[in-house]
Amino acid sequence: MKNWKFYNALFIRVLLVMTLFFLCVFLIYKTFYYNAVLVGAFVVIVLFEMYFYIKNESLFYDKTLLSILQNDFSTNFPEENKKGNFKNLYLLYDTLKVQKQEQTSKELVYRSILNSIDTATLILEKENEEWDIFLMNDCFSNLFKVPKVSHWKYLKNYLPSLCDEIEKVEFAELKTAISIKIESQDLQTFMLQTSHTKTYNKEYFIILLDSIQRVIEKKEKEAWINLMKIISHELMNSLTPIRALSQNLLHIVDQEALEEEDFDDIKSSISTIINRSDHLQVFVENYRKLAMLPTPNKVMTPINALFEDCMRIMTPILKAENIELINEINSSRSILIDKNQMEQVIINLITNSVYALKDKSEKKMFLSSYSENNRFFIIISDNGKGIDPAIKDKVFLPFFTTRKDGAGIGLTLSKNIIEAHGGYLSYQTDEDKTNFVICLI
Repeated sequence: MKNWKFYNALFIRVLLVMTLFFLCVFLIYKTFYYNAVLVGAFVVIVLFEMYFYIKNESLFYDKTLLSILQNDFSTNFPEENKKGNFKNLYLLYDTLKVQKQEQTSKELVYRSILNSIDTATLILEKENEEWDIFLMNDCFSNLFKVPKVSHWKYLKNYLPSLCDEIEKVEFAELKTAISIKIESQDLQTFMLQTSHTKTYNKEYFIILLDSIQRVIEKKEKEAWINLMKIISHELMNSLTPIRALSQNLLHIVDQEALEEEDFDDIKSSISTIINRSDHLQVFVENYRKLAMLPTPNKVMTPINALFEDCMRIMTPILKAENIELINEINSSRSILIDKNQMEQVIINLITNSVYALKDKSEKKMFLSSYSENNRFFIIISDNGKGIDPAIKDKVFLPFFTTRKDGAGIGLTLSKNIIEAHGGYLSYQTDEDKTNFVICLI
């Protein structure tokens, strides 16, 4: 609402015009025509002044409101308008201007974040049933050698395979692998993931592309870093005391005469060095087992025979631990495997289940199998303590273990053996069971 000062000024002008008008009529009535003309002229001047006063006030309001509607906040208010009739309008304009600046700052931050990630990102905006490019990050532009165009139809000239794939599903959400040719290079495979989102009256379509080769390299790098941390930890745990004891021995033998206590120190130090050396030897031997896994010698092996031999070894342990075994494997089928290696995998998994059931009052273990889509599945389950979510990504990591007496290679070795057979080893955890699943093709 306009300021009350405006209405006061307008009221005074109207009152002045009316007074002068009645004065003019009165002078005409008294036949003072010359004076009446002068007063009439003054009335006209006041009317013009009032017209331009109202027009300027309205024009300023209109211009300011139009600027707000067009998101144009480049206008600067004169100082007198910040305190006069336009005080409230100025407060509105200034508040919206600050909000616009904050929004622009946030958009710059979001764009900066999107440009810094190494996933190719493209965001489309729907307007008048047509898709335009709202944002293309630097990774997308650089990876696919595409300029930052503003229209979807222009992008189709550079990446027809990607655009055709998305248009084929009518911009629906999808997650799939796609092969894209970049300029004159060979086809490259990418992981394509899309999603829809709406905000107010706007509709956005988000496209994410990751090079599968780069994802694999990243995972391999992370695995190597984790492996080196574990190896370094194990080596330092042995080398640090060996070095300290060796320095102590050197200090003792440098003495001119040795006492009885010195001989005891020498024996104790040498014994500790031997123990730590033995530990290192076992560690290196375990690493050699992982690194030099022999190629499987596959022969057709009956499933029942495989598990009978495994349970012949493990049954005494299960009985000693009071574990109830529920064996649902009864298959006449034979599979092409290296029997010795597969026995090692099954024994490793059962041993892990035995450890997981240590603190349970009711101990149960389940063995089952089934076939699906030309694949054979073996499931070894238990109702033990499960796998802590904090370590779920480390379960198959070499030398990682939660057992005091464990070497941390059982699951890693089992996984490597299954993969050498062309299958995979995975695990699933629900509320009351942990399942390790062997898939063989």
